[in-house]
Amino acid sequence: MSASAPQAHGPAATGTVTTDVPARLDRLPWSRWHWMIVIGLGTVWILDGLEVTTVGNIAGRLSEDGSGLSITSAQVTGVAAALYVAGACAGALFFGWLTDRFGRKKLFMVTLVVYLSATALTALSFNSWWFFTFRFLTGFGIGGEYAAINSAIDELIPAKYRGRVDLIINGSYWLGAIGGALLSIVMLDTSIFPKDLGWRLTFALGVVLGLVILLVRRHVPESPRWQFIHGRGEDAEALVSSVEREIEQEKGEPLPRAESEITIEQRKSIGFGLIAKTVFGRYPKRAVLGLALFIGQAFLYNAITFGFGAILTTFYDVPTGGTGYYFAVIAAGNFIGPLLLGKLFDTVGRRIMIASTYLLSGLLLFGTAWLFDRGSLSAMTLTACWCAVLFFASAGASSAYLTVSEVFPMETRAMAIAFFYALGTAAGGISGPLVFADLTESGVVGDTVLAFQIGAGLMCAAGLVAAFLAVNAERRSLEDIAEPLSVAQTTAPAPASASGT
Repeated sequence: MSASAPQAHGPAATGTVTTDVPARLDRLPWSRWHWMIVIGLGTVWILDGLEVTTVGNIAGRLSEDGSGLSITSAQVTGVAAALYVAGACAGALFFGWLTDRFGRKKLFMVTLVVYLSATALTALSFNSWWFFTFRFLTGFGIGGEYAAINSAIDELIPAKYRGRVDLIINGSYWLGAIGGALLSIVMLDTSIFPKDLGWRLTFALGVVLGLVILLVRRHVPESPRWQFIHGRGEDAEALVSSVEREIEQEKGEPLPRAESEITIEQRKSIGFGLIAKTVFGRYPKRAVLGLALFIGQAFLYNAITFGFGAILTTFYDVPTGGTGYYFAVIAAGNFIGPLLLGKLFDTVGRRIMIASTYLLSGLLLFGTAWLFDRGSLSAMTLTACWCAVLFFASAGASSAYLTVSEVFPMETRAMAIAFFYALGTAAGGISGPLVFADLTESGVVGDTVLAFQIGAGLMCAAGLVAAFLAVNAERRSLEDIAEPLSVAQTTAPAPASASGT
């Protein structure tokens, strides 16, 4: 790295700097260092899945006499769910702005602490307002996680692996959902735990797991891409050089030469006005794409899927304590989708895979609605249908996060993730539970069919938008997909002296 202005190690200094850090990060082979990134940052989605699924499955228990709370099942799946999502939207915007301004590492530590603290206090709920308050604050923390972590992951993972890693990490939410579903079976068993204790211990267990993740996350570094743009070029150089030495020692061979370098005007912060102008002025088609993908998946998941337990108890007389088995099955389908399809997003390509996963999930859900309306489904066959729908929908939903985190300039990345997550999730995740809680719990078949059809229609619409507007970002550098706002010049290939190895 060469600079026309001096830099001090640690404090930010601005100037014009030429660097090959992005190219060096993208040409790295997969290593133990990358596994540390995945484990340290990605595992929080497991906690999120555990949290949300547990609440959905214990809704019936919380409404029973003796639970320790005066609350109805509809309030848990409707009001509390909407407040959780509202908190997530607010947290995404607040922490997303801070993440672009102060760095990825500081914020993904802060957001996890907020999330864990609110979860612990949820376990101590003694009345409905306390429960609602800390559901909102739990969502506030997890919304910040989405912005800070997705931006950090995309900036640290090599281009050739970025798609599959991002999808699998976001899909790991459903590993937590499996755990939450199975855990609720044990915690709702009154022969093991009293009615007013089991659900509290479930939240407490989530806190314990989160503390373990916090310890691992301490070792995850700041994004070198964020560092060199924000006047910490020497820190970025030192970090990437140390990673290269570690990987060369692990692989037993030298790394290939980096192929390009970039010259940028460093800046300490980016104004919100410039971010908005960039996202909507320079990239309007990408903005439409992001909104379509987020709104479609948010309605499907927040409005319908998380009411699955209520559908089972209302239409198939499945006892409250038994819904966890069914939910564990559809959660497995959700995780297997990104796991098996993720590589195709890097090989077949983003446009084909995003469009096809959205369209296939929507069409399969239309088929499920038709069968449900005819009375042709049992609890088991409905679950099988949902597995097929969600196998594709989960990969598509995860690709929404991937898309908005890679198609906008680096300086706007966390805020772009936050904005599209907040707006799309507000449309589907706040209004959805409030509207569909009544539809899925009414006991009227036509109401639930309508809920299915709305979700299916929005997924198909998003798939059509992706077919025309999706960006072919597979195996491309982030700086190639969207040129940084600070860029002054890009050259390729880089001179041998700039390879850093």
